[in-house]
Amino acid sequence: MKNIPVSAMIGLFFTALYFLMAIFAPLLAPYGMAEVVGGVWEPSSEQFLLGTDSIGRDLLSRMIYGGRTTIFIATAATLISFVTGSILGFLAAVSGGWIDQALSRFVDLIMSIPTLIFALVVLSVMPVTVPVLILVMGLLDSTRVYRLARAVAVDITVMDYVEAARLRGEKTAWIIFREILPNALSPLVAEMGLRFIFAVLFVSTLSFLGLGVQPPQADWGGIVKENKEGIVYGIPAALVPAFAIATLAISVNLVADWVLNRTTSLKGGRG
Repeated sequence: MKNIPVSAMIGLFFTALYFLMAIFAPLLAPYGMAEVVGGVWEPSSEQFLLGTDSIGRDLLSRMIYGGRTTIFIATAATLISFVTGSILGFLAAVSGGWIDQALSRFVDLIMSIPTLIFALVVLSVMPVTVPVLILVMGLLDSTRVYRLARAVAVDITVMDYVEAARLRGEKTAWIIFREILPNALSPLVAEMGLRFIFAVLFVSTLSFLGLGVQPPQADWGGIVKENKEGIVYGIPAALVPAFAIATLAISVNLVADWVLNRTTSLKGGRG
C-alpha cells in the first residue's frame, strides 16, 4: 500500500465505489428503479437525498441502478472488444501475408466510417436490447484494439524467443498466448482503461440520443436526457449523472496509468 501513489489511491477508491454500488444496487437503492415516489423535481431532502427526477422517481435510486447498467454494458463491451481485437491483431502479426492484409484492410474499412454513425445505423434497424448494444459496441471498438495489438505484436514477433519457438515447431496458438501476449500486456492494460471509458461515454451518448438503454431501465446517459429540461430552471438532476460519468472516467484513467507504470517496471521481457 505504501508504494501506491495518492492519485492511484483516489482512482482505486472511486472505481471500487462505483463497481460495488453497481454490484449491490438492489441492496443500496432506497426505492425501485422505476418507482414514482414523489413530486416532479423535488429538491434534496432526508427522504430523497438527491431529490427526484422529471416524473417523481428517486434520483439516487435511478443513479444507482443506472450505474449498474452503464458499468455492466461498458465492461462487457470492453471485454468483447479486447478478446476479439487482440486475438485477431496477434493472428495478423504472426501469420503475415494475405491473412494480415485481409484483416487489416477490413479493419480499415470499418474504421473509415465514424463509430457513432455506424452504431446509429445498425441500431436503427435492429431491436435495441442490452445484448445487441453490448455486441455492437464491442465489435466496433475491437477495430481500435486490433490496431494496437497488431502494432505491438509486429515488434515482438521479430524477437529471438519468438523465432526460437517457431524453430521448435510451436503452433500459432502457442506463440500468440505464451510468447506474445505476456509481453504485450502493458500497452493493452493501459488501452483497456481508455476503451472502458470510451464505452461508458458511448453507451451514455446512445442513450441520450434515444438508441441506447430503453426506459424504464436506467443508465446515466438516459438520466441526463430525462432531466435535461430542468437545467433551464436551475434543477441539477441532469448534472448528477454527468458528474458520475466524469468521475468514473477520471478514476479509471488514474488506475490504468498506475497499472501501466507497474507492469512496465516489472516486465523485463524475455530474451
